Amino acid sequence: MRDTDCTAFLHWCLPRLGMRWAGYRRVRRQVCKRLGRRMTDLGLAGVSAYRRYLETHPAEWPVLDGFCRITVSRFYRDKGVFAGLERHVLPALARQAAARGQAGLRCWCAGCASGEEPYSLNILWQLGPGRDFPRLSLTIVATDADAVLLERARAGRYGPGSLRDVPAGWLDTAFEHSRGVYRLRPAFRRNVAFRRQDIRQRLPGGEFDLVLCRNLAFTYFDEAGQRRVVERLARRLRPGGVLVVGRRERLPQSETFTPSAGAPGLYRKRNDG
Repeated sequence: MRDTDCTAFLHWCLPRLGMRWAGYRRVRRQVCKRLGRRMTDLGLAGVSAYRRYLETHPAEWPVLDGFCRITVSRFYRDKGVFAGLERHVLPALARQAAARGQAGLRCWCAGCASGEEPYSLNILWQLGPGRDFPRLSLTIVATDADAVLLERARAGRYGPGSLRDVPAGWLDTAFEHSRGVYRLRPAFRRNVAFRRQDIRQRLPGGEFDLVLCRNLAFTYFDEAGQRRVVERLARRLRPGGVLVVGRRERLPQSETFTPSAGAPGLYRKRNDG
C-alpha cells in the first residue's frame, strides 16, 4: 500500500474514530502495515475497497480502532520524567499520604501496553523512595485496551531493546536473565494489577494519588476526546494528586490542574478541585 493512499485513508477515518491526524503523522507506518495485512486477509484490493467495506460492515470499525493503537514502550522511557518522579513527586505524595494516615499510595497507569511503565514505577519505588517510607506500600493499577499486550505484561518477559534505558544496577537487581530474555523478579511484579480497559469507556475504581497517562490521549485523541479524558482523570485523582502526561504533550485548558515543577508533563490537581 502506498504511503499517499494510506495517509489519505487516515485523514478520512481518524476523525470518525475521535482521533487526530497530527498525532499519527510520524507513526503512521505502524498503522499502515496493519491495514495492509487486514486488507489482504479480507481479499480487498486497496484502501478504496476497504473504505467501502467499512461503510457496509459496521462491526469492522472496532477492528480498525484496534489497528490505530500505537504500541511504543520500554522501561524507564523518558529518563527526566522518572527522575522527577523519584526525586520530587513520589516523596511528596508519600509525605501527604502519611499525614492523612493512608496505608499506601495508589497509582494508575493508563495505556500500559506490555507493562514497562508500571513495572518501571514499581522498581523505582522499591529501590528509591519506598525505602524512606517503609510503612507505605505502592499499589499500581495498569490498564490497556489490548488483551495481547496485557498477557505479555503479566508474563513480565522482555528483550534487551525494552531495557536499554534502565539505570545502572536495575538489570541485576530486578531481572533474571536467560538466553537473551529478561524476566522481572517476582518481588517487582507484586502490587501491580493489569486490567483490560479502554480509557474512553471505563475507568478503574477508587481514588489515586498518581496517574500516568502518557503518549496516549493527549497525542492521539481529538480535542473533544482529550477534554473528556481530563474530566475522567480529575475524578480519579485525589486533591493534591499528580497527573503525568508525555513530555511533549499538553493538557487542554483546565481549571482543575496546574503545572508542577520537577519534570516536563507533570500536573498537580488543585486541592479545591
